[in-house]
Amino acid sequence: MSPTRILVDSLADAGLLNAQMGNAREIVSRLDAERFHVTMFALGAPDPRLLARANTRLVQLPQRRQTVRIISEFLWGKHSLLFYMKASPASHWYQSARKKWKDNRTTIGTIESQSDLRNEPTINAASVRLWEQTVLRCDYLYSNSRRVQSSLQREYGLPSEVIPTGVDTQFFSPGTHRPSNDRVVVLFVGSLRPFKQPQLLLTAAARFPGADFHIAGDGLMAAELATRVERENLRNVSLLGSLNAEELRAEYRRADVFLFPSGWEGSPKVILEAAACGLPVIARNSYAPESVKHGVTGYQVATDEELFSRLEALIANSDLRKKLGHAGRAHSLNFDWTRIARRWEQAFVDLAERRSSRQAS
Repeated sequence: MSPTRILVDSLADAGLLNAQMGNAREIVSRLDAERFHVTMFALGAPDPRLLARANTRLVQLPQRRQTVRIISEFLWGKHSLLFYMKASPASHWYQSARKKWKDNRTTIGTIESQSDLRNEPTINAASVRLWEQTVLRCDYLYSNSRRVQSSLQREYGLPSEVIPTGVDTQFFSPGTHRPSNDRVVVLFVGSLRPFKQPQLLLTAAARFPGADFHIAGDGLMAAELATRVERENLRNVSLLGSLNAEELRAEYRRADVFLFPSGWEGSPKVILEAAACGLPVIARNSYAPESVKHGVTGYQVATDEELFSRLEALIANSDLRKKLGHAGRAHSLNFDWTRIARRWEQAFVDLAERRSSRQAS
């Protein structure tokens, strides 16, 4: 039986920090090479795992006219499934031209955030429209959590299946020995954007001067945070900037608590990475992350004051930190990328069979 041919609308480049592209690389690297032939795009040096994978074709994109090259692959590539479609000009053109070209390949979109994008000020109206005209027009949609699934249904009336975001639990692990810090280290990882609320780490740093607060990431609020750190003389705050995977893992391993005050999410992979490294996690219950079991692996909080209260308890109690962190590590194994990739394999098989049935009828 010939392998199912899949075109993945994502870059295979190693080290790209974009979460969705990273997810695509993790999935593809684990797909059974005998059952699935995969084509991906590349701008720079590809992920070594994808270079080594059999039945993988990497399309090198030019520095200019990339949209034309991507569209040509969409239209004339030898694939039956198009996976991980992005909100891009190439996807927009393809989705608009499908009926005219009588293209009957199956398109698959992934939903990885809440669907009320219009309510997020940092996402402009043009970006929302492009997302609606590309990802939401796919034949099949997959959400990465039940809360994301219900948000998509509520905002657009669109159904979707749920396949969670995963984590590499072999790479992200507690390590052989977690250092005993003289001062509790509280870590945040994420883009420095208003809805992530990284400024609450600075508020916490002022309230708990006996702990150290590390902020990893870059973005719109970077200069604002740096100015506030200097103005308020917050010597217990370290702004680390963007980190590569090895540097990030090192931060998880030296931290004691993962504080993620973001109020608008889908299923953040950084929460899973932190839990896989044995950290207790504090997150919001507004998006009900399934990777955080309240009172077991960490806490889902409703208000800022509850967030600070839970943080205070964790800073004061090393046994509680260890207990929740140990449970978080065990829970993260349910989201290991190998397990998640098996679910995607089954989804691809089912969708390929549906496509064959439609063609035969």
